[in-house]
Amino acid sequence: MTRALSNDLRERVVGAVQAGDSCRTVAARFGVAVSSVVKWSQRYRATGSVAPGKMGSHRKRILEPHRAFIVERINQTSHLSLHGLKAELAARGVKVSHDTVWQFLRREGLRFKKNTVRA
Repeated sequence: MTRALSNDLRERVVGAVQAGDSCRTVAARFGVAVSSVVKWSQRYRATGSVAPGKMGSHRKRILEPHRAFIVERINQTSHLSLHGLKAELAARGVKVSHDTVWQFLRREGLRFKKNTVRA
């Protein structure tokens, strides 16, 4: 993900637009996209600031409320696979991808390995 351009540049661009230059002229002079000049000017008029908004967001961990169930199933069933666990979660109304289950198990330190000796 790219970083936001500096506030100094944004302020100079918005200042030039307020001074009466067109967005296209200002964009060419400062080497930025016309759309950026327009958006920064709109943000300044709406909020009084040219500071960038928050980039990205916090993703809610969808399997966190089901941790107890997942741990219980892993401990109860030695031959449980990722796809099997995904299917059991789907039966409970939790539709997630194979990768989501894998990432959750790795993050939580929960590991299970099929072992023909244990089965």
